[in-house]
Amino acid sequence: MLATLTSKRQVTIPKTARDALHLNPGDRIEFVFADNGRLFLLPVTRPVRTLKGMLPSLPNQ
Repeated sequence: MLATLTSKRQVTIPKTARDALHLNPGDRIEFVFADNGRLFLLPVTRPVRTLKGMLPSLPNQ
């Protein structure tokens, strides 16, 4: 899936991804970088603190 960054620096999440993540208007999304540089979008459907440890931590920069 591809998306385009607008002049306002915004991106629309493709419908297929929104449906797969069960996202609705007003839902919150957490952006998490993995050690390999990949970016993950996680729907925040529970307290963010419960997500701790799901992905490897990044080294201090």
